[in-house]
Amino acid sequence: MLAVVGVIAYFAVEGTAFALEAKSAGEVVLTFINEHPQLTLPCIFILAFGESLPFVSLVLPFWAILVGVGTLLLGSGYELLPVLVAASFGAALGDWLSFWLGYHYHDRIAQTWPFTRYPDLLPRGHTFFNRWGFWAIWAARFSGPLRATVPIAAGAVQMNWFLFQIANWGSAFLWAYVLLKFPGWASGVWHYIASLF
Repeated sequence: MLAVVGVIAYFAVEGTAFALEAKSAGEVVLTFINEHPQLTLPCIFILAFGESLPFVSLVLPFWAILVGVGTLLLGSGYELLPVLVAASFGAALGDWLSFWLGYHYHDRIAQTWPFTRYPDLLPRGHTFFNRWGFWAIWAARFSGPLRATVPIAAGAVQMNWFLFQIANWGSAFLWAYVLLKFPGWASGVWHYIASLF
């Protein structure tokens, strides 16, 4: 918990770094990791968690930062397994929270920001989930807008919790592996899935 507070405090001191473009925000994160290597894994966890939240992932460039951090870490000989676990847990817990929000707030969540500003996000997530069901959780993990809304849609229609968790955790580990091990390929997959909609 102290590590999370430290990371948040650092970014608060840095001011509006996340309001800048992905490259600038990525530079802040990379600088932080270089200055505080003991907080590398909590940073990876926070980035993946934030990337999986519907409100955060639409505003902050966590996906691009994760690709950059993964490339830097793995290029410098950092072990893949701890980074993979941190990213997977962050992503799965973020989607779990999104599922919970959909499960408990159903249609009321559509009345909150950012869904009031982007009213087509939730209907697209619902359509995708209704068409693909269980597999929508897996596919949506690789698409930014769908990653943010499909778990909410799954919760809103009260998908079986156990089946959701199988898809959630399995896709989180696959997503983290692809994103961190093959960052260029991950970018190509994302653009392909985005082009389908």
